[in-house]
Amino acid sequence: MSDLPRKAVTRTAKLAALPLGFAGRATWGLGKRIGGKSAEIVARELQQRTAEQLFKVLGELKGGAMKFGQALSVFESALPEEIAGPYRAALTKLQEAAPPMPTRTVHSVLEERLGEDWRELFLSFEDKPSAAASIGQVHRAVWHDGREVAVKVQYPGAGEALLSDLAQLSRFARLLGPLIPGMDIKPLISELRDRVSEELDYALEAQAQREHAAEFADDPGVLVPGVVHQSDQVLVTEWIDGIPLSEVISGGTPDERDRAGQLLARFLFSGPARTGLLHADPHPGNFRLLPDDDGKGWRLGVLDFGTVDRLPGGLPETIGACLRMTLEGEAEAVYGLLCEEGFVKESIDLDPEAVLDYLLPIIEPAEVEEFTFTRGWMRTQAARIADVRSPAHQLGKQLNLPPAYLLIHRVTLSTIGVLCQLNATVRLRGELEEWLPGFVVGDAAEAEEEGTDGAAVLEAGA
Repeated sequence: MSDLPRKAVTRTAKLAALPLGFAGRATWGLGKRIGGKSAEIVARELQQRTAEQLFKVLGELKGGAMKFGQALSVFESALPEEIAGPYRAALTKLQEAAPPMPTRTVHSVLEERLGEDWRELFLSFEDKPSAAASIGQVHRAVWHDGREVAVKVQYPGAGEALLSDLAQLSRFARLLGPLIPGMDIKPLISELRDRVSEELDYALEAQAQREHAAEFADDPGVLVPGVVHQSDQVLVTEWIDGIPLSEVISGGTPDERDRAGQLLARFLFSGPARTGLLHADPHPGNFRLLPDDDGKGWRLGVLDFGTVDRLPGGLPETIGACLRMTLEGEAEAVYGLLCEEGFVKESIDLDPEAVLDYLLPIIEPAEVEEFTFTRGWMRTQAARIADVRSPAHQLGKQLNLPPAYLLIHRVTLSTIGVLCQLNATVRLRGELEEWLPGFVVGDAAEAEEEGTDGAAVLEAGA
């Protein structure tokens, strides 16, 4: 039996114990209050214990449990501040850390997939992993031609573990829902399940990474390591050093935070336009901040292309058009486009002005030349939609998310979550005008109509 799944019964029991543990700690908290401790102190202790158990179980099990935890970790900025601390510490650990699999298991996978003489492919190979994630772990090595490389080794039985974990998690999604206000956990778990086969296929990942590496080869702000070798369950890519984005979040300078945020936004919106692919796993463990070629600034290193959305024409023009028309106050036009695309079902009739009021706060970062993303802003948005008494909550329940937009929606929300963790000031509007089809406003729109280069107009106004 492989190391990742362990015994299926053990994995299932640990996951099933999560909601029972929540209930048990709630009872423990009640006893503490009866014993005289204040409700505030008890609540803080309760949250700390819950966060610690959540990380312990999800981190140890890797697989779908850890994948789910990583997906949650980018939304911690939406948590109310009084509970954000304990969960922030626990969930952000999932972005970089996980217990490693035994060395003997790593060697057996390499021997099976690269051949008995696999060591001859490397001048050196570090048995201790440099990173561990949901379906594999990474080892630093030197390829036989002298290049420093990252060797990603897939956990044996990763597919079965992913599916089993996510099936188990979906059974008590309702209990996990309150972790992130305003977010429906069940669709997130379902979408993670739908992507399992793609993420396990290292040939697809290698192809997506090669395409990104070729397109961004001369980009001064983004670095994508090249693919060196690929086989089933083993992927060898060029090694890149840098500061993990999780460390920039926890202790980076304002300059590092702003630069990382700007480059992350640029990569998100330019990637589909340049490659026809959307990097769909934007948690901080997949990014590094490293010095640029002249050593005077920073660029963003991008890792892990196991989950991508294939968008041959780039991001849908509908998104850009809706954003532009919302900013311009064209309620009827926005509503009509949403109906055409299936965001409003035919059986539902909504007030266009109410829809516009619902959307405007969400796209506030696109209203100004630069916007500072903060946890406070994110919490305000989450609370506005989560409050069952609010008009925004009632209207949001009536809107529909078409399947084609599911992954785009999650990636965009996740990226905004990371920008808020970074507390980054970002010139988002400029990126939207340059890369998002259908979104051209102000002077750039007039320039486009007159046949002038809109990017030049933006440059001149900077």
